[in-house]
Amino acid sequence: MPIIDVTITEGRAPEAIRSLIHELTAAAVRAIDAPPTSVRVIVREVPPTHFAAADVTIAERTAVSGGAPDRSGP
Repeated sequence: MPIIDVTITEGRAPEAIRSLIHELTAAAVRAIDAPPTSVRVIVREVPPTHFAAADVTIAERTAVSGGAPDRSGP
């Protein structure tokens, strides 16, 4: 039973998260021939102030970019 655990920042539409779950499930089915009913997907949403790369939070990176959400990372 594949378990796919994804961490992303908060703020995405429920439809986008649903699409992510669908695509991850389909990828597991294609890549390892897993039965769709055996695939588990966990989506964890974290505030942008609680996720950092190179000691810079996503909130800080967004502030530097002029307030536009940075979708290049989690």
